[in-house]
Amino acid sequence: MTNNIEEKIKHVLSDPTLSAIKTALEKDHAIECLFMLYIDKGKWKNAQDFTTQNGLTISATTFRARMIEFEKQGLAKSEIIDPLKRYYVKTELGEKAANLMLELFEKIEKQP
Repeated sequence: MTNNIEEKIKHVLSDPTLSAIKTALEKDHAIECLFMLYIDKGKWKNAQDFTTQNGLTISATTFRARMIEFEKQGLAKSEIIDPLKRYYVKTELGEKAANLMLELFEKIEKQP
């Protein structure tokens, strides 16, 4: 069994697609951005309002950087508002990733 787990871990760490998603999720505010994408806060103004209301801070630059990365990994897609602004929406993969991340935190919280 240990060998099987080790092989799974090696696969996640070496597979180009999975490794790229892992790297994207390791960055500053990536989980917050993934959750905001999940609840349709993919426009900077909406994300900024959400973070402010919840006592969180994130810069516009960080938000946009994470969304661009998520788009490259297939977790989000962008819709152009005007030449300088984009609105990001979750993809099926992005929804699945956010849902699994949320489940992970719920399971951790329920641990004694």
